[in-house]
Amino acid sequence: MGGVALERVQCALRRMGQPYELHMMRWDKAQLLVETNEMHGFFAGSANSARSRYAEASIPVISEALSWFIAPGAKLDLDEESSRYQARYGAKFNTSKWLYLKKNGYNVVKKPRDADALLQMLWQGDIDVALEYELTFEHSMRQMGIPLDHFRREPYKRQDLNVQFSKDFLRQNPNFLGAFNEALAPCVKSVHYDD
Repeated sequence: MGGVALERVQCALRRMGQPYELHMMRWDKAQLLVETNEMHGFFAGSANSARSRYAEASIPVISEALSWFIAPGAKLDLDEESSRYQARYGAKFNTSKWLYLKKNGYNVVKKPRDADALLQMLWQGDIDVALEYELTFEHSMRQMGIPLDHFRREPYKRQDLNVQFSKDFLRQNPNFLGAFNEALAPCVKSVHYDD
């Protein structure tokens, strides 16, 4: 495990003197385990109405640029409504990005479990457009040896990603979130993308 978000969360927990245990797992499983109170939290995920039913978000751990990655041969104008139906779209399955595409009528044709699978689908021509965080996709592209300028990019928005803590856990530890946020703030300033 590695990355800026992980380092920032570990920094905050160390600053608090808080013992912790981290588990790496599929995204959908991590959310379900927090929703069912089998885990205390997951990261890094955006705040949304579905998650707010069972979790409360920390201050942002990281803010990432979310972009559309478009296959080289796809002649699409994403501003045109018809492109939603003509092109084949993808995002990591069961994430807020994937659910957004489905909810808003995009032609979503695959259910990739992670960014590497999503990239493979775009690379092989199984989809025309992928919606993903730039840093995440760039990491996968480097791993696969794909030039970073291979796909056309259109910025979508910046998204704050947080630690999502179980509401049940926070009820049992009412001062935890405030202390975590206070400990996280200097970690966000001191741990950078190029570290």
